[in-house]
Amino acid sequence: MTTSIKENTRLFKALSDPNRLRILKMLQSKSLCVCEITEVLSLATSTVSKHLSILRDTGFIIEEKDGKWVNYMINPKPSDPRISSVLSTLDFWISDDNLIISDKQKIQKVDRNEVCGR
Repeated sequence: MTTSIKENTRLFKALSDPNRLRILKMLQSKSLCVCEITEVLSLATSTVSKHLSILRDTGFIIEEKDGKWVNYMINPKPSDPRISSVLSTLDFWISDDNLIISDKQKIQKVDRNEVCGR
């Protein structure tokens, strides 16, 4: 597989925002809807949607419609092996970060039926 510096830069840019890294780590624990992610990050829905769009467009995550929900999850079969490589090493880089640990605890408590109806 031959990749250009431009393609590599695009992937690194997708990972260059702390909130996108937080989203990836949350989605490694379980699939979430935009409302749940918004609740944990305390950001505007439009901001979270933009982060999700960048992660989806680069192949790190996928979305799946489930009734009225759109669930976001880690891409289980990325076509690009670089994405698999990055996802498999995220724990090495950031799993012990206090913010990541806090997010992991929050996503266990967040209830989409409560936060999405606000």
